[in-house]
Amino acid sequence: MQDRRANARDKVLLGGRADVDAKASMSCTVRNLSETGACVEVDGYARLPEEINLTIARKGRSYLARVIWREANRLGLAFRTMITDPGGSDLDARLRASEKKKRELQRRIKQLIGES
Repeated sequence: MQDRRANARDKVLLGGRADVDAKASMSCTVRNLSETGACVEVDGYARLPEEINLTIARKGRSYLARVIWREANRLGLAFRTMITDPGGSDLDARLRASEKKKRELQRRIKQLIGES
């Protein structure tokens, strides 16, 4: 198959969620990702509509995406727009701040132990 993508995609293995509408969603696995699209794998041969919301919690991002190809249980998605997931972003920022504080405290402990 000829690769016609404008941007190269990075191979990844991330958990995701495909939201069909306000009531229906399903888990998926993101296999590759770029700024403009992704390849996702869904359980079985689920039939998804042409447009979905793809949420990648680990990245703290959600995308409005259009299905551009289907092959067995894999889908090629083109992102129409990115929506930042506020819950994930806040949690990510808090986690980074906590890890930074932990490193600072560990350095201070080493300084105190070294001085005694």
